[in-house]
Amino acid sequence: MKKGTLLHPQLSQVIATLGHGQGLTIGDCGLPIGESVERIDLALTHGVPSFLDTLNVVLTETCVEQVVIAEELENVSPDMYARLITRIECLAEEQRKAVEVIKVPHETFKIQAEQSRAVVRTGECTPYANIILKSGVVF
Repeated sequence: MKKGTLLHPQLSQVIATLGHGQGLTIGDCGLPIGESVERIDLALTHGVPSFLDTLNVVLTETCVEQVVIAEELENVSPDMYARLITRIECLAEEQRKAVEVIKVPHETFKIQAEQSRAVVRTGECTPYANIILKSGVVF
């Protein structure tokens, strides 16, 4: 049995094969996922697993240099936005590297998510609780 935090084999494999600058999207249960991108569906029921729980586990396994979020998140779901920004700030401290935050309209976000290596669907029901993690390098 794997000893690390992330146990999901498909998600672990995707993270292991991410190259510098490639994206991994983590989305709420309503984010559309096209046929052209790999889907990793973790959603069990409403809220399970949560967006932040999933993000926290993924962040134990990968280096991130940039994130993309929908600009609507800040106004529509301010509590989630605040928690997400706090987590990104903590990540920058943990990595000892800045993490750039890019805000785009949700329609643009959906187009960019299709360019990701994979999209992870969570059970999250908070509007606009989606993020694209752009892989950094550990050196």
